[in-house]
Formats: sequence, C-alpha cells, structure tokens
Amino acid sequence: MIVWTPVFAVGVVLLVVAAGALNGIAGFGFAVVGTLVLAAALDPATAVAFMILPMFAVNVALVGDLSRRELRRCGRRFAPLLVAGVVGTIAGMVVLDRLPAAPVRVLLGVVALGFVATTQQVVRLPTLSRAADRCAVETPIAMAAVGLVSGVLFGATNVGVQFVAFVRSCDLSHGLFVGVVALVFVGINGLRVAAAGALGLYPDLGLLLASVGGIVPAVAGVAVGTRLRPRIPRRVRRTVVLGLLTLIGGRLVLGGLGVV
Repeated sequence: MIVWTPVFAVGVVLLVVAAGALNGIAGFGFAVVGTLVLAAALDPATAVAFMILPMFAVNVALVGDLSRRELRRCGRRFAPLLVAGVVGTIAGMVVLDRLPAAPVRVLLGVVALGFVATTQQVVRLPTLSRAADRCAVETPIAMAAVGLVSGVLFGATNVGVQFVAFVRSCDLSHGLFVGVVALVFVGINGLRVAAAGALGLYPDLGLLLASVGGIVPAVAGVAVGTRLRPRIPRRVRRTVVLGLLTLIGGRLVLGGLGVV
C-alpha cells in the first residue's frame, strides 16, 4: 500500500509531467521512464498498475497526430502486431503479481539497457538490421510473433520499447512514427485497463484513484513536449532518451541484484 505523503505526491506528479513531456518530444518514453523510476521506489507491480491509465490517456492524445486516412491505413497495416500484442500483454499481466520484486526490477533494467544497445548498434538484432532500409519483418506472421513476445514483456513490466524498435524499423517519418506507436499502445492499453481491474492489479481504491489522477499531469506533459518537438534537433532527442534509459536501467539492475 502506498503512503501518499505530500512530498511523495508532488514527486509523482512531477515525474508524470516530465515523462509526458519526454513522450511528446520523442514519441515514446512515458511508460518506460515513469514505470522504471517508480519501480525503483515502489513494488514493481504497483508501479506498473499505477501507470496504466495515464499511459492510455497519453497515447490517446498522441493518436490525434494521425489523420483519419493514416489511422485507417496504419490500423490495417499493423493489425497483426496489435492483436498479438493484446494477447501477449494480458498473459504478461496474469504473471505480474506472481513475480518477486527483485527479478522484475532486473528484468525492467535489462530490457531498457537492451533497447539502448540495439538502438546504438552496440548489438545488432538480425531482423532489425535487415530492416534498415525497409520493414523486412513486416509480414503478418512476423508481426504476430513480435507482438506476442513484446506483449508478454509489456504486460509484466510496462516496458514497450520492443514495440517501438519494431515500428522504428519501418522507415516512417517522425510524425507518423509517433502516431503509429501511440496507435499500438492505445489499442493494447484500451483492453489492458479492463484486464487490470479483472485481475486485481489495483489492490485498493487509493491506487486506482491515484492512477486516474495521473491522467491530467500526463496529458499536460505531452502537450508541452509536443509543442517543443519541432524545436529540438533529432540528435538531442535521441541522446536525452537513451541517456535516461541507460541511467535508470543500470540503477534498476544494480538495485535488483542488491548492489545498491
């Protein structure tokens, strides 16, 4: 159970605003940064549950960047990814509350650091390196496989960088990339909200109300970030996001292993 002291509540609000602004600027990062930071201070299952409703609201706001034509076209194009992602996410949520806190923290950190490594090409995944010029893995079977595996990780950790990495490989403009990533997470989180209630991931009314309350600062942060996005060079956006993921991911791995 969370003890909502004034200092802790203000800290959570500031975190949600900052994560929302980062998402508005880069097109992703809200769930990753918000969940990873909260998981360093709270039980990881509580951190995951708290972020579900703000995540849904953030991505609904970003889907507005897509026109109706783009929404229909991208919905059809990425349908296998969405459907398999929903199935995998619910499976991940089922096991979430059964996992000990320390291994979940290590898993969160490893996934975040793995995304940084593949993005920086320290490690090259065969499917993504083959897709440098076009989305070579963009077939229904491949998308379903990515969606299922990514969904399990997302359901258990809120870390959806594997979805982001797949969409990034599809050679989209930055604006379209932001909208498609948001579309994927809206589709998945829409059902996830109901599943969280059914699976008992909100152990008390206080956590549910806090999650609802997180919607306002999250959307406000996204609005600020969206306005700032055209003014910030791509290299700066990339450096900030990857730097944050490296710091937070490393802290979680060390914390989960009992080093710090």
